Order: sequence, then C-alpha cells, then structure tokens
Amino acid sequence: MHFYSTNNPNHIVSLKEAVVKGLAPDQGLYMPVNIPRLPGRFFNELPRKTFREIGYEVIGALFKEDLSDAQIKELVDHTLAFDAPLVEVEKDVYSLELFHGPTLAFKDFGARFCSKLMAMLMQGENRKVRVLVATSGDTGSAVANGFFKVEGVEVIVLYPKGKVSELQEKQFTTLGENITALEVDGVFDDCQALVKQAFLDPELNEKMLLTSANSINVARWIPQCLYYFYAYSRLSKTDKRVAVSVPSGNFGNLGAGILAERMGLPIDMFIASTNVNRVVPDFLAGSHFEAKPSIATISNSMDVGNPSNFFRLLALYGNDEALFRKKVKGFYFGDQDTQRAMVKIKEETGYIMDPHGAVGYLGLRNLMKMHPGEFVGIFLETAHPAKFKSVVDETLGIDLPIPERLQAFMKGKKEVVGMGKSFGEFKGILIGLDGTA
Repeated sequence: MHFYSTNNPNHIVSLKEAVVKGLAPDQGLYMPVNIPRLPGRFFNELPRKTFREIGYEVIGALFKEDLSDAQIKELVDHTLAFDAPLVEVEKDVYSLELFHGPTLAFKDFGARFCSKLMAMLMQGENRKVRVLVATSGDTGSAVANGFFKVEGVEVIVLYPKGKVSELQEKQFTTLGENITALEVDGVFDDCQALVKQAFLDPELNEKMLLTSANSINVARWIPQCLYYFYAYSRLSKTDKRVAVSVPSGNFGNLGAGILAERMGLPIDMFIASTNVNRVVPDFLAGSHFEAKPSIATISNSMDVGNPSNFFRLLALYGNDEALFRKKVKGFYFGDQDTQRAMVKIKEETGYIMDPHGAVGYLGLRNLMKMHPGEFVGIFLETAHPAKFKSVVDETLGIDLPIPERLQAFMKGKKEVVGMGKSFGEFKGILIGLDGTA
C-alpha cells in the first residue's frame, strides 16, 4: 500500500515510510492512495464472523502488498486481544464499549497495532526509534503501555499540566523503562504543536529517528476501523438506517469510521459529537474551518481546538465539502447537558456513561429526534467511566469502583519532566535524552 500527503497528492511513500515518519515533510497527513472496497460476500458473512476473522480480512485487504498472511494474523491477534461488546442502552440505541483493553480506552486498539507493526517494519534496523506523543488523556496511556519495553523504541509523552485526570496521568507517568513523560505548562494544542515542530526540525531529524503514535500516524489510525465493522456485525437485522455517533477531539476515530464506510460498510450517517470545542460542528453547519484555542471541559480528552485529522476527513470525501456535510452531522454540548445525560441514563436504565460517551449519546439522540423512527444508532463509549471517577462520582452521586487494572497504576510513583511550551526547551530535552540513551 502507498500513501500520499494531504498537502501534496504527488508526494507518495511506502507503508514503512508513512509509519516510521508519521507526518509528511510538508506537515500533511498520510492517506492511502487507494482505499479497497470489500466484496459483498464479506458483508453477507459479517454476522457469522468473529472479531479476529473480520480483522484478518479488513487488514488483509489494506496491507496484503506489504505483509505476509502470517504477519497479518499476528498483527490482528495482538491488536484484538480483547472484546468490544455492543450493549443496548435504550430501544434502537447501542453503546459500543471500547474500554476493555489494558488501559481501558479505545486507543488500546490503535496503540497495540502501531507498536506491533512498527516492530515488524523496523526489524533488522540498528537505529532506535523515538515516538513523540501529544496527549489530552487516553492517547498517552494507550501508547505508553502499547510500546512499553518494546526493543529499539523510546516513547516521549507530552501532556498538558493539570488537564488530564489523575488516573490517566498515572498510566503513563509511572512506567519508567523506555517511557518518558513531559508535563507541559500549556494546553493540548501546545503539546501537539511541539510534536509537529520536532518533525520539521532538521537538526533533530539528523540526530535521531522521530515518529508519532498519535492518530496522525496511519498505524494508529487505520486499525480503529475494525471495531466499526464489528459493531455493525453485532446489530440485530433491521430495515432502519444506521447512524454512528463518535465523541470527537482530534477526529481520528471518526476518520476511521469513515474509512470503514469508504471500504463498503453500510453506515448511513456519522455524527461528530463534541463538547464546546466546536470547530468541526461549526464547519459542518456551514462555517469555514477555523482553529481556535481549546476550552477546558469535563470531557477533557476532547478539549482540542485545532484537530489534526480534519483534513484527513475532507480527503476521505475527495475534498468535497458538500459531500462531507451530507454524510456527517455535527453537534456540540456543554458540561451541564453532558451531566444531565449521564444522570438520565443512569436513572432510567442503570447504565453508567463516562462524560465522553455521554456526548456521543447526546449527538445520536439529537439526530434521532430530527428523524423519528428512521435510525438505529450506535454511540462510542470510548473510556471506562472510572478513568473519570471524580466527574462520574460527583455527577451521579456514587462511589464508582476502580477496576483492578487501574488500581495497579495508582500505586506507581509519578515521574515526569516539567517544561514550558517553547520549542527551544523541548528540543533541548530531546537532545539531552538522546545523549543519555
């Protein structure tokens, strides 16, 4: 498979270069030159396939030119080592639970795939790879744990000081070994900007091999399409149209769903559900895309004012803004609306949503109110509610038990390097790490 830059369709690279470089030299995101369409037979057989069997066919269609059948099986087995159950919450409303992996967040799927694929592609290389990761919460923990102790790879996680939950923070600041956490005195967009600047710095790129494991990297982004196929396969047969609501921050997850649809998955409508960081819903309502400073909310993993994957979404629709707006609806919600939804669902059904899942639920409900009786819908529950225990407890008036996997992280000692948000300081830290490696 070959990939082009969203900033220059004539810049085309191999799978290995796209994965190892992460970001194109012109700061574009890599996209598949050709997106394969899966045959009708595959969709007819979906309900009878396991998660892994679905994965073998989808990843095989995408990467058969680059990987052997044995490598594809190894990659999928490593990635899909846990379930993603579809749970009916209300009539025609389903939650796709993506928090059953090691760090209890949807990014476990992409992080495990990325670490395994990178190890395969770098086999036999003598150079160490440095993975730079900006996180607003779950990406850091998923990537750090996915790459933990992977030989030849060092991970540097940048996160905004005081703007991720304690549980999220503990999952990537207590590991040590090949994981370094940088606590940035700023917001997520500052962290993301520093990572992008590092990729473009000639001195750093001469000294070290840098890549990313954010959703800008195709190896993190593409495998997320798998659980959309799986969710669809577990829906009861229906004549209604199918809608999927994706709580969105950097918009990689939504892009993966659209990739699945481009491969033939019959999703009729996607919903970009956000908190008050509303730049994409505003665009979908007819405004020009305009990056803005991020605003802090209780759904902090979506506090992104300049989402990198926006131009990937456009590219998936052939840069046709009208088609994009036809296929994707956007809604945004404040903290009070989010908390009211969490309370309502808990009281009426007993189901506990985290604040991000609640935003996804609200977006789905908005669409269904606009089209009564027309849709059956899925919203993505992207993280275990215990990862946002303080918000969930306060909102629902409960003492939510913390799963054992999270409790183990809480016992670890936090080790971080504090820094401001200047690139010069960040560059100095990277060079210092290189000198001690």
